[in-house]
Amino acid sequence: MKRPWQGKVNTASDSAEKKDEAQNGQPDAGQLDNPLRPGARRPNGTVNPDYTSTFVFTNDFPALMPDSPSPKDSGSELFQMQGAQGTCRVVCFHPSSSVTLAKMTLGEIKGVVTVWIEQMLELGKQYTWVQIFENRGDIMGCSNPHPHCQIWATSHVPNEPSKKEHQQKVYFQKHNKPLLLDYLSDELKKQERIVLENELWVVLVPFWALWPYETMLIPKRHVQRLQDLTEKEQEALCVIMKGLLVKYDHLFDVSFPYSMGWHGAPTGEFLDTDTQHWQLHAVYYPPLLRSATVQKFMVGYELLAGPQRDLTPEQAAQTLRNLPSV
Repeated sequence: MKRPWQGKVNTASDSAEKKDEAQNGQPDAGQLDNPLRPGARRPNGTVNPDYTSTFVFTNDFPALMPDSPSPKDSGSELFQMQGAQGTCRVVCFHPSSSVTLAKMTLGEIKGVVTVWIEQMLELGKQYTWVQIFENRGDIMGCSNPHPHCQIWATSHVPNEPSKKEHQQKVYFQKHNKPLLLDYLSDELKKQERIVLENELWVVLVPFWALWPYETMLIPKRHVQRLQDLTEKEQEALCVIMKGLLVKYDHLFDVSFPYSMGWHGAPTGEFLDTDTQHWQLHAVYYPPLLRSATVQKFMVGYELLAGPQRDLTPEQAAQTLRNLPSV
């Protein structure tokens, strides 16, 4: 963190939020062609409804298709391929392009959580993995500043959750307890990396965190999937999630960029199997390191050998803990 920096510095617009509404509450000229706003005509000709809360639609440019053909056998062990079927959806959080989850009301955030659960239930009946994720900000490759997330449902368990499936299962078979609940118990005793806590949820900087100000959001109760949350847990989730995002925005006085997503027990055929080794959690990976304009780069040694930390998880947690959450 103390190393002199003469490398890339982003412009303020790379991280700062973009306003889309004029004083009269109407979209300004820069947002009239926003395909995610209510009433807009998307590139495929579909016109969005004049939605007033959340809005879900199938991505016009999906990376996954339900009827994608499987490749032919290459006949070589060195060239292995499998087909991947699925679907991609977009969830607009709010009709206004000038808000973020951090600035939405708890009731509006609850609407988003409800949609997440509805999508998990619907897509989970057919697909093995349902990945909810949000890329926030230009710097994270977000192509549209309108508040939204994506949901990709696949016929297979992808690489990262597959690793978590294996490690949690091995630990549970050895200890007869979920790995992440044991980990959370120890973190709550130490209090060194806790950022936020309420009756039902905890936000912490993981012991293994690599990204600056990386956090994990985890329920205190054993919960395997989003749809297993009680109404009270959903409401408490809205409170602590908003608190975390407000802290992030205060860190460098900018609408904070990040990639986040939920990991829970697989769905599809896994719904009929024992998945009690799983513990639901969300992860936030923010790129900003020193300021609103200087990010962390995973390059050189970190790509070729192993990631290195620019600050300790304890330092990151203390910094976030001391920031306002309202």
